Amino acid sequence: QVQLVVSGGGLVQAGGSLRLSCAASGNIFRTNKMGWYRQAPGQQRELVARLTRGGMANYADSVKGRFTISRDDAKNTVYLQMNSLKPEDTAVYYCNIDLAITAKSYWGQGTQVTVSS
Repeated sequence: QVQLVVSGGGLVQAGGSLRLSCAASGNIFRTNKMGWYRQAPGQQRELVARLTRGGMANYADSVKGRFTISRDDAKNTVYLQMNSLKPEDTAVYYCNIDLAITAKSYWGQGTQVTVSS
């Protein structure tokens, strides 16, 4: 069994910063892709950023240049540094981790990010 614990959401003014963390624990041999998604009210969940084990990252166009995804494989943790936040970044943010060997994908609990104007 694998557990993902997400932390770091909250309320911030436009232009501010937040850092999200997602730590995986349990029966993990090795992680592959690690990523962040978000879902705003009335909208579908969308990819924010994703990072392969080899270091290749891709970002949604809306966050390029403002958000940075990183990972610490020794801690099975993925981070999302969010700078220059905008009200349109307001959403529930979810982490997603793909495991090697089993190829199973796991989701963390959502964390609310609210950006006030």
